[in-house]
Amino acid sequence: MAVQRSFEDLVAEGAAVPTEGWDFSWFEGRASEERPSWGYAVSAGQRLAGAEAVLDIQTGGGEVLDFALATAAPARPVLVAATEGWPPNVTRATALLRPRGVVVVAAPQDAPLPFADEAFDLVLSRHPVRPHWDEIARVLRPGGLYFAQHVGPASVFELVEHFLGPQPQEVRTARDPERERADAEAAGLEVAGLRAERLRMEFHDIAAVVHFLRKVVWMVPGFTVQAYEPQLRALHERIEQEGPFVAHSSRHLFDLRKPAR
Repeated sequence: MAVQRSFEDLVAEGAAVPTEGWDFSWFEGRASEERPSWGYAVSAGQRLAGAEAVLDIQTGGGEVLDFALATAAPARPVLVAATEGWPPNVTRATALLRPRGVVVVAAPQDAPLPFADEAFDLVLSRHPVRPHWDEIARVLRPGGLYFAQHVGPASVFELVEHFLGPQPQEVRTARDPERERADAEAAGLEVAGLRAERLRMEFHDIAAVVHFLRKVVWMVPGFTVQAYEPQLRALHERIEQEGPFVAHSSRHLFDLRKPAR
């Protein structure tokens, strides 16, 4: 028989788990999320196999790029570079990706990409905070591809609004894929493909919620256990009484091309 754990014990556990990188294996049995049908990491590996020079923007801890490179091997690119802005992830990604010959560059997410014009024939990104379309177009060679999975509008907002209350319409509709399509086209990129899906998530205990909000920091900016203790306790009681808390993530997949001269 499972032993029911206290709110304090679960919150302490969620607050103690390291948050570096994009390895979500700790959530096994604690939370779940449906995956998009297109299988981004495998599809990225297929594109890597046919590329010469590749850039992965906002690589996190490098886990997704590492998997994609393993999928592409032995037909891997000659040059692979990655950017990351959060210092703990720069360290983690460097350690993981250096054995594969990947150069990891520390670069703030809002800064211009630290690479020459037309340096890459493939640019990848999984969940960029904000896509800087002019910079992406600048570093792509003519005929080059941008292949990326973005977070879509109102993603996990059932959880966000539990902590922050109802959000304004302009916040709920941010990251709209059609708006991003228009911005990409304005930067001179051609949209070869755009797919969007909304996916079920379940949080089985409050420790998973605490760890998720500490790891995905833009969901509830400034989140701490102390600041949001009443909302955490109420959600803990709801999960205890009703079962897993259900939310929905939003994802869209871009397949873009820079026109050939």
